[in-house]
Amino acid sequence: MTFRLGVLASHPIQYQAPLFRELAQQLELTVFFAHRQTAGEQSNAGFNVNFEWDVDLLGGYEHKFLSNRAKQPDVSRFLGCDTPQIADEIQQGRFDAFLVTGWYLKSHWQAIRACHKYRVPVMVRGDSQLGSPRGWLKQGLKEILYPRLLRQFDCCLYVGQKNREYLEHYGVPVERLYFSPHCVDNDWFSTLSSQTNRQEIHDSLGLRNDDHAVLFVGKFLDIKRPMDVIDALRILLDRGMQVCGLFAGDGPLKSLLVEQGKQCGVPLHILGFKNQSELPLIYKAADVFVMPSDSETWGLVVNEALACGSPAVVADSVGCAADLVDSGVTGEVFSVGDSVGLANALQSILLNRQEYRG
Repeated sequence: MTFRLGVLASHPIQYQAPLFRELAQQLELTVFFAHRQTAGEQSNAGFNVNFEWDVDLLGGYEHKFLSNRAKQPDVSRFLGCDTPQIADEIQQGRFDAFLVTGWYLKSHWQAIRACHKYRVPVMVRGDSQLGSPRGWLKQGLKEILYPRLLRQFDCCLYVGQKNREYLEHYGVPVERLYFSPHCVDNDWFSTLSSQTNRQEIHDSLGLRNDDHAVLFVGKFLDIKRPMDVIDALRILLDRGMQVCGLFAGDGPLKSLLVEQGKQCGVPLHILGFKNQSELPLIYKAADVFVMPSDSETWGLVVNEALACGSPAVVADSVGCAADLVDSGVTGEVFSVGDSVGLANALQSILLNRQEYRG
């Protein structure tokens, strides 16, 4: 008898689609989406440009969009997704288990209540970590509420070491914890990257043959700390290294980023927003990838970079650091906000590139 799994996700996400397709090959899967985002809503989420993903997010698995009754639809606010319809879907679906991809939306709790009512085992998969910034009042409330909240789930799927520590901190017993790692379609990224001519990309970007290209991919926001990359590159230039910065993305800090580069004499190549099919080419152009974020629950672009063969320098505040970055092998970890530490990590890789692998 085929196992029937139901999933509630906020909206189609480029990182989740490959996982859903793989699951659909192993069991009978139905994914429900609480909201259908517009190109404008994706821009408002920090990308700073209207766009649609250029890879298939819905093919290869059964899915259904729920009717979102929220007055102001939004996948980032609790009341932004209100889908009472999910209760009927769970009742009629005859699921052996049901998975919610978090607990931060009203839709999630509508699904959780329905699972309890119809005796369907309910699981949760998220990526929260204790290192995420939070005020003392919010932290105090979580210490009281979260142990009770997490008891609503029959099991919790953790994506990595920091996420497991988070769940254990709030009282989830070991027997209800199961490893479900964050992932990307490694074969897809690796194949596209291997088909790319690195020299042609360098020529198209105007890079000199002796340039060491350091790549940042993400939104240009304070929390992502793109300015730290410029500070680190300035330090490396002062040390006599030939380096430049590749910045793939967009956001409110774009103008400041360009100005800071000019003031520091750091060669920058602002590539703009890059859709999924363009990213393997960008990763291939880089000598090293960097993620300096203040707070990042995981950082799936690190998975992407490693799949394309680029080592990664990652701040210790980033969720994936403990799981993906093996010092001296796949990259280096530095203390968030430490530009000298970031520069040292970059220098270690750039001077010994042959010893590192993605």
